[in-house]
Amino acid sequence: MKNEYRSISPQIDLPKTEHEILNFWETQSVFHESVTARAGAQSWTFYEGPPTANGLPGTHHIEARVFKDVFPRFQTMKGKHVIRKAGWDCHGLPVEIAVEKELGFTGKG
Repeated sequence: MKNEYRSISPQIDLPKTEHEILNFWETQSVFHESVTARAGAQSWTFYEGPPTANGLPGTHHIEARVFKDVFPRFQTMKGKHVIRKAGWDCHGLPVEIAVEKELGFTGKG
């Protein structure tokens, strides 16, 4: 029986491999093709909220990113035309306070 897998060195250069994969996706327009190949199929729309505006991401942001990646991929694998749209979010008071600090506000008067 023919081995269909190529052997892999035990010393894997993960950053290099990641760049090779990203380059392949870009040169072959993999993402674009995955979307256009399903044009006309049942639509499934995904609204992506903006990144956090008031500090560094926390571990709960990682969990959210996983879901934001898994569900559109799953719907794509089911043959749906997945439409990804930029959504919006109201960050409220934390953003207002950060803006006031950046602008040098010291009071509410």
